[in-house]
Parts: sequence; C-alpha cells; structure tokens
Amino acid sequence: MKRILAVDDSASVRQMVNFTLCKAGYDVVEAVDGKDGLGKTGVGKFDLIITDLNMPNMDGIQMISAVRKVPGYAFIPILMLTTESQAEKKDAGKKAGATGWIVKPFNAEQLLSVIQKLVK
Repeated sequence: MKRILAVDDSASVRQMVNFTLCKAGYDVVEAVDGKDGLGKTGVGKFDLIITDLNMPNMDGIQMISAVRKVPGYAFIPILMLTTESQAEKKDAGKKAGATGWIVKPFNAEQLLSVIQKLVK
C-alpha cells in the first residue's frame, strides 16, 4: 500500500485529504505543520507528500527544502495544496523541490488523478 504524508495546519483540510485518499486505497499519515511533517519523514518512508504553503512553525516551502535533504527523499513527489496561486509562489515552490501545485478548494477527482500519475 502506498503511503502519503498530508501536511496542513487546518484539521478540516487534513480530514478531507485523508478521507479522499483512504477511500482510494492509500495509507495516510497526517502532520499539523512543516516541522511536524519533516519530523515524520524521519520515522517512515512515504511515496508522496502533500503540503500546504502557509503554516505556523515552518511553511511548506521551507519544509520541502528540508525534506529534499533527507536521505531517500530527493525524488519523492511533493504536491503543494494551497490557496495560493501566484506565479512567484509557484516558482518558489518549484525551486524548493515541489513536483506539482493544486489550488484549494480542491476537487477529489483532480487530486486523485494527479496522485495516480505521480505514485506508480
């Protein structure tokens, strides 16, 4: 079973992501912010990471930069799931190592179709 780390400071967004992905057969682990998400990469292997951008303690871009340095995570797909859609934010995300960008509110079918392309 493919494992996905869902990082978002909003409990309702984490629940929606968790519900959507579990229903599709994925094993989901939740993290409440970038620091929590980064910590969880050290205790388990994930096939994909989904992260918000704006979070307390460590934002999504800082977390992606840090995750890319964790052994085994250089090429793991990382999706930004955020309300932000400005080109500068997307560029910063790409530079940090984000694989893709989905704008909230997200559509479950769209999220699953992107994940299925990234997680083989």
